[in-house]
Amino acid sequence: MIAKVISSAVLGIEAYLVQVEIDLARGLPAFNLVGLPDTVVKESRERVRASIKNSSFQFPVKRITVNLAPADIKKEGAAYDLPIAIGILLAQGIVDSAELEDYVIVGELSLNGELREIQGALPMAILAKQEGKRGLILPAANAAEAAVIEGIEVVPVESLSETVNFLNDGTLESGVEVDYELDLEPDYSFDFAEVKGQQAAKRALEVAAAGGHNVIMIGPPGAGKTMLARRLPTILPQLSLEEAIEVTKIYSIVGLLPAGEPLITTRPFRSPHHTTSNAGMIGGGRIPQPGEVSLAHNGVLFLDELPEFNRNVLEVLRQPLEEREVTISRALTTLSYPAGIMLVAACNPCPCGFFGDAVEKCSCTQYQISRYLNKVSGPLLDRIDIHLEVPRLEPEVISRAPSGETSAQIRERVNKARTIQQQRFTQEEINCNAEMSGRFLEEYCNLTSAGEELLKGALQRLNLSARAYDRILKLARSIADLAGVAEIGSDQVAEAIQYRDLDRDFFKG
Repeated sequence: MIAKVISSAVLGIEAYLVQVEIDLARGLPAFNLVGLPDTVVKESRERVRASIKNSSFQFPVKRITVNLAPADIKKEGAAYDLPIAIGILLAQGIVDSAELEDYVIVGELSLNGELREIQGALPMAILAKQEGKRGLILPAANAAEAAVIEGIEVVPVESLSETVNFLNDGTLESGVEVDYELDLEPDYSFDFAEVKGQQAAKRALEVAAAGGHNVIMIGPPGAGKTMLARRLPTILPQLSLEEAIEVTKIYSIVGLLPAGEPLITTRPFRSPHHTTSNAGMIGGGRIPQPGEVSLAHNGVLFLDELPEFNRNVLEVLRQPLEEREVTISRALTTLSYPAGIMLVAACNPCPCGFFGDAVEKCSCTQYQISRYLNKVSGPLLDRIDIHLEVPRLEPEVISRAPSGETSAQIRERVNKARTIQQQRFTQEEINCNAEMSGRFLEEYCNLTSAGEELLKGALQRLNLSARAYDRILKLARSIADLAGVAEIGSDQVAEAIQYRDLDRDFFKG
């Protein structure tokens, strides 16, 4: 007899249906798995056999063949345990097949028949809804995550026997609450009000948040670069439901979803160590997995001590910064992961950290300084809109209590600027000023006569490149949006120009 059970798997960040076919035939007892199973899937034979026996069901002494279709996609993970076990029981007539085809079934079995948590429950729930399935049967530990998606019945089960009882008579013993009350209000443990001084840096990060611009901060050790970067997500606009689901899907498939948080509601902040490899930064593996740039999607990727990163690791960031996605090709498959990030980098001005400092004397030679800073390539630097100098704090500033604006106050202004951009780009495939290219600059960056004269003079005096000109226009547009003005004036142009001078001062000797 042949039995069929619908299951699901994840490829990239999207799920797809897997049809689990079980054939019980006469012959020498055997248990064969086909359909490109990896080692973990092949080991499910022992988990399924033990869990069926220890759940007081009879394991058939027959020739068992399990096919995982489509057979041309590599199957990974232990989520096929439960559908395989249900299929075997279905083939024996122990499970009622009346409503089985209406459910997608996933879950990892322990030897005693209990179910363990799996990865990728959220994209599987999305797929079940898209495919018109009635519900999703999955481990109770994943129930809250799947319940984020409305319009799909989530059936949380804690064991194989409970799954059988539900399929036969609709009863559930777990009593797990699966109703999810949507709350996208972010809860941050940091606040900009805690930062002492650095008013110019705070203003620059506000401009960056308003337009989604990348930032590099240069300054001596202890100036507050990391402290400022960690607080940048607190002034970014609140995640929309679509953005929150995108982020949660990525964290779900790699098993990084925080316990007790079925939906990520705060913008990600990723700060990889400078020893991170190419695969760690971009993603990779035999079956490619997301890297740091994808884990920071819709949030901030912070690279501290930027020149200490391997040159190759920094260079692979160039394409994601432009295209906002990562495409990884392997012999078995080619996958794309989202990478809509704000890049925030920090570095010292020299190896000792005190070049240009008013207090500490720099001990580095000019050659050492040039060699240190030249680790950051020009093409990567050109993709960073704001070049920000973060000076040492004065002693009287350090000793007094913080008295700046709160993140909520700054975020209110940023939200207004982003609302203007959403209305501006309603018919376009971009979301913020930082994503504007040539024709958008001409259409949306209208300069007043004074602003145009100032920008032309700056291009001649400062010998700025065409790309720097575009960056200045984007920044000026964001500054104008913060001010709530339609045309870009000389004040906005002047402020934007000052955010582009550190590449000339430091990186060009």
